[in-house]
Amino acid sequence: MINEIIAIYCITDDILNAIGHQEDKRRKMNDASILTTAMTAALFFGGNHQTAREYMVDHGLMPKMLSKSRFNRRLHAIDDLMEDLFHQLGAAFKLLSRTSEYLIDSFPVAVCHNIRISRCRLVNSPEYRGYVASKRCYFYGVRVHLLSTADGIPVELAFLPGAAHDLRNTARLRENRWWNKEYFV
Repeated sequence: MINEIIAIYCITDDILNAIGHQEDKRRKMNDASILTTAMTAALFFGGNHQTAREYMVDHGLMPKMLSKSRFNRRLHAIDDLMEDLFHQLGAAFKLLSRTSEYLIDSFPVAVCHNIRISRCRLVNSPEYRGYVASKRCYFYGVRVHLLSTADGIPVELAFLPGAAHDLRNTARLRENRWWNKEYFV
């Protein structure tokens, strides 16, 4: 696991340097360290940032770790950078892909239970009420549409309202030119 964490840090730091990312020199932890800790939490600790922070300190990988509060503030401050990094890595994986086959999948992310829809403040529109045919249930939230290579590596994603159908997203993908139109069948 330590080798994977070191590789994640090196790749993240190299990409940030390649895109010309500048940050304040007075910071105790650079943005590559913050992103590496967040990715480590997602990959190995079920998204638990506190456990990932403790692991990084215990194994000497990030000796100047920020407090829990400061770490979360820095992580939320660089959300645009995370999105840009995801798109950079996605473009690299598209170029490295051996085939021109891509998989599209969608899954719901419920914001609240159906009984609490009237009190929901995050989203407030009937277009966020969707239906999952495989589970035969309704949900209230967003639908994540994910484009991945044939090997299962995610390269693009889009968040749409819960009522959005998969074909609506396909038209949106064509407009955004997420991949070449020749791959559509």
